[in-house]
Amino acid sequence: MLDLISTRRLQSAIRLFLLGLLVSLAQIAPARAADEKNTYDQESIVKEAKEFFGEATEGLAKAIEKVFKEQGRPVGYIKGEELSAAITVGLSYGKGDLTLKNGETAKVFWQGPSVGFDLGFNASKVFTLVYNLPSKNDIYQRFPGVDGSLYWVAGVGVNYQRRNDIVLAPIRLGAGWRTGASVGYLNYTRERTYNPL
Repeated sequence: MLDLISTRRLQSAIRLFLLGLLVSLAQIAPARAADEKNTYDQESIVKEAKEFFGEATEGLAKAIEKVFKEQGRPVGYIKGEELSAAITVGLSYGKGDLTLKNGETAKVFWQGPSVGFDLGFNASKVFTLVYNLPSKNDIYQRFPGVDGSLYWVAGVGVNYQRRNDIVLAPIRLGAGWRTGASVGYLNYTRERTYNPL
């Protein structure tokens, strides 16, 4: 009699476990579909970046691959241009167009200071991958650079800027000479301003 009761309890437990597993799988599929609907895949981003930069460097594809491995699929991107110069204290100014997967677009300007062991001048095109941005208006704030996030892949520079859950990953390819290391932030605004603070 005890064996019969134990067998029935075991069967009930297995049924409950399988039912719970099916419910979990049913919830994961729509979440994954929604994620894919609201984010860009790596192939689309590589294509956009190659068209924007006008050249297909091996470093560009590797840099994008690295960002995807570390951050996942972006909700949008910014295509823009930037000028920066530094002699210990640096300044950067840029402008671009934000495009989100949900269809929102916006004009964006950015400017900001940096301090460190830094010297030089460069003009670059910037293709920024955008993560966890709820709406286009949330881009308009200061984004500090993340310490230790700067890296170079075959002439292509990438670093991360983070504010709360929002992450920006600017990918730069440009002309000029600048060397060193620095810390700072970029302030993203609706209109151009020459005040770097």
